[in-house]
Amino acid sequence: MIYFLNDYCSGAHPAVMDALVRNNLTLQPGYGLDEFTIEACQLIREKAKTPNAQVHIVAGGTQANALVISSFLKPFESVISCHTGHINVHETGAIEGTGHKVSVRTGENGKLTVEMIESVVAEHTDEHMVRPAMVYISQTTEVGTIYTKEEVMAIREVCDKHGLILYIDGARLASAIAACPEFGYEELGKLAHVFTIGGTKNGALYGEAIVIVDERLQEDFRYYTKHRGALLAKGFVAGIQIGELMKDELYLEIGKHEHRMAEIIAKEAEKANWEFAYPPESNQLFFLMTPEFSEILRENFACSVVEKRQDYDVVRIVTHWASTEEDVEQLLDFINNNRQ
Repeated sequence: MIYFLNDYCSGAHPAVMDALVRNNLTLQPGYGLDEFTIEACQLIREKAKTPNAQVHIVAGGTQANALVISSFLKPFESVISCHTGHINVHETGAIEGTGHKVSVRTGENGKLTVEMIESVVAEHTDEHMVRPAMVYISQTTEVGTIYTKEEVMAIREVCDKHGLILYIDGARLASAIAACPEFGYEELGKLAHVFTIGGTKNGALYGEAIVIVDERLQEDFRYYTKHRGALLAKGFVAGIQIGELMKDELYLEIGKHEHRMAEIIAKEAEKANWEFAYPPESNQLFFLMTPEFSEILRENFACSVVEKRQDYDVVRIVTHWASTEEDVEQLLDFINNNRQ
């Protein structure tokens, strides 16, 4: 079956796998003190133009989110998120498990706005309530939309106004930059206090880089990482992968490929009168379908129902680094033969 189920359904990009095999017998110290991790972290600092940033590589996205949020918040502080935010929906209470409330607002198309942040801040009155201290946004969002540079600038401004930490989850950052090149590494380095660069969904077997730009947040982060069980003994295995993705713009090339495949699908789907559940802006596409039509699609292609809206299924189709033009052509044939 052809897979459009998610962007982590395949192994490593060939260049990443080659790097792992090539360096398999190169002996290294553990816990991220190896030459590969050091090089990967330096490449990230150079791309983001953040020479004083700390970079730490962990295994997965939920782990990164729980680590960042629990490390930077006091026990009585909360993190603000859109209702669709990964930390609110798809992390099984991981954030709450560290003792922190997720202060949620319902946003349009998966986005948090300045007004939503202001409303959370305005609700706080005294020590009988959790105090909001961080803003969490995802780039891309969980519903495939993209924050523009201007939107994030406005969010950073309100964060500075209220002394909030801005944390940008970049699990799908490659696809986001492909869709919005003017908001790349350098802009992230200027606007976020801390952000992640996701490898798991962008060509690595696993690995997420946490980039701590604000020097006030950097103290003792390796202690926090170990305390949360996130300090990898074989850190060099993740370091090799992230480093390879950062070389020669491979990471961005993967994002461009994912985005191009999704654009082709979206254009044909629109011609065939398929209805979008959310604006098609990245490698995640969401369609409104009758349950009957949804079932026919899923009998032919691996994709998923992620939401129910009255009598309709919201079906997600995701392109990834291993999506081929042949895969897309077969889906296009299905689209053209099954107009809604």
